[in-house]
Amino acid sequence: MKVTEGRLRGVKWIEPDVFADHRGFFMESYNRARYRAWGIDHDFVQDNHSLSVEVGVLRGLHYQLNPYAQTKLVRVTAGRIWDVVVDLRRGSPTFGQWEAYELSASNKRQLLVPRGFAHGFCTLEPNTEVMYKVDAPYSREHDRGIIWNDPALAIAWPVEVPILSEKDGKHPTLDQAEINFDDDETKGGEG
Repeated sequence: MKVTEGRLRGVKWIEPDVFADHRGFFMESYNRARYRAWGIDHDFVQDNHSLSVEVGVLRGLHYQLNPYAQTKLVRVTAGRIWDVVVDLRRGSPTFGQWEAYELSASNKRQLLVPRGFAHGFCTLEPNTEVMYKVDAPYSREHDRGIIWNDPALAIAWPVEVPILSEKDGKHPTLDQAEINFDDDETKGGEG
């Protein structure tokens, strides 16, 4: 397994060991002891699985406020996505900055999105399935988002007119969003 630090502190790009032969492949998509050895030590409590049928489905940018903030471990089991994280930690030197990664069923890579980040993705292939672990349960009253096309963020999405849910089309801009993350909460750790 190879783990690379993202440009935004706390984000990790994970390349699991994949054993392939003429039959297909085998990989450990999660092994608590191995992930702990890489400093990824979270008590994941829920697995989520989404299917996006069309290319250009954009889900996000989502986050949950404290005390229900979530760390996510994201992977793609079918298809391909453009996965985006935005730093929402006030006081962070990278507050309001974004970073993007391509996750796919073929590259089998994973992305660790720490607490204090908004997360979203856009599908690049039809019938894309995304699975992710979270370390806090869903809380409707703490669920928040930022509009995908906030000009202040200037995210380079791979689509100009995405397919959105009604909810995702109504999120506020970053400067109007409710945020309760402090950079001190995540210094030196995963959040």
